[in-house]
Amino acid sequence: MSRASKPYEIVERALELSTTDGLVVIADEHSSANLRWAGNALTTNGVTRGRTLTVIATVDGAEGTASGVVSRSAVTTDDLEPVVRAAEAAARGAGPAEDAQPLVSGVPASPGFTDAPAETGSEVFADFAPALGDAFARARSGGRELYGFANHELTSTYVGTSSGLRLRHDQPNGTLELNAKSPDRTRSAWAGRATRDFKDVDPAAMDAELAQRLRWAQRRIELPAGRYETLLPPTAVADLLIYQLWSSTARDAVEGRTVFSTPGGGTRLGETLTPLPLTLRSDPQAPGLEAAPFVIAHSSGDSGSVFDNGLPLAPTDWIRDGRLERLTTTRHAAGLTGLPVAPGIDNLLLEGGGEKSLEEMVAATTGRALLLTCLWYIREVDPATLLLTGLTRDGVYLVEDGEVVGEVNNFRFNESPVDLLSRASEAGRTEKTLPREWGDWFTRAAMPALRIPDFNMSSVSPGV
Repeated sequence: MSRASKPYEIVERALELSTTDGLVVIADEHSSANLRWAGNALTTNGVTRGRTLTVIATVDGAEGTASGVVSRSAVTTDDLEPVVRAAEAAARGAGPAEDAQPLVSGVPASPGFTDAPAETGSEVFADFAPALGDAFARARSGGRELYGFANHELTSTYVGTSSGLRLRHDQPNGTLELNAKSPDRTRSAWAGRATRDFKDVDPAAMDAELAQRLRWAQRRIELPAGRYETLLPPTAVADLLIYQLWSSTARDAVEGRTVFSTPGGGTRLGETLTPLPLTLRSDPQAPGLEAAPFVIAHSSGDSGSVFDNGLPLAPTDWIRDGRLERLTTTRHAAGLTGLPVAPGIDNLLLEGGGEKSLEEMVAATTGRALLLTCLWYIREVDPATLLLTGLTRDGVYLVEDGEVVGEVNNFRFNESPVDLLSRASEAGRTEKTLPREWGDWFTRAAMPALRIPDFNMSSVSPGV
């Protein structure tokens, strides 16, 4: 059972070795390719391959079912039985699992379960790399320097269980981050894209966008802290609403611990969260944002359960036409709360806004407003209100009567995404975007720009 062994063979052999009441085996075959560049020149590139095996053993007892989870990388024949035995020992030594449920069964096997894993390689950049080279030449002639990286990953996940599941999902994931700097390094601008295959990214267009932002930054304007009309670009909206989704577990809401709780143990389900007709949803089959159509849980936590592995996922509206429709709910949490089962899904879309692009929203601005590039270092301040704090990054621009007139200083902000939705006065056109803060964990998002009349810039952040 070497690295050359097919993942399904490892899954089947692990199941054969089981001596406990239940077993879930997850084999992840991972490959990646990357490019990095600095000062308008490629610096490094590489390709990696890897395998991770997760074994989840369950043991039934008089007081309930216990579980034990063990994960190992680069598992070989000699390692396989020790991994299974370690998971079984962990289960036998644990107390009853609070989230215990019967293992999922009755899901048809995935096509291609016995096939070799999909892999990526340097060929994914066949069209992108020459286009990037052209962007370097344009940047050089325009007096700016480009820095950044492109990364493409492909993970084939195989799930097998003692209850009969044999499931597979291939997940491509690509990110592109491009940063432009003036030669004296006093001005900087950032743009990012998420992609499945690098066929839908345009380095020339990104470079042109960054060149415009560097020109805006030639005039510097200092502003104090305060509340400003603010245009949040899709990447910033994604970072805020992804955190909101992560904080929307049904059990925590019912137990009074989150912004979605009401006094006395209820939830805000059915409450209008925004006057705009916005729908926040997840869909495993969303075009261009396709994600796993079944639960893949390597561990249990507030928003997921290892006992739910293989549970089919369906399109889910978290907010529908402005009203809170669903909270994330495992099978265990559904039993405790009486709410429908609604597991998390690995993409997020906010829809129902207008047709304006961010540029058109800028042009329609009357009076003074701020235009952000992105947010970073987002941290939670108060779970009861979902108050978050963080910093602006890589360009905050002043808009006056529809025109960008210069760059202003960075700020620290204090805002709740739930509160922002209630105050948003305009939403633009939904488009695929790369979250800046959470891009290492969550890349499949489509968001509109939002206009917030009174975004709270709580303090100036000099030197960031």
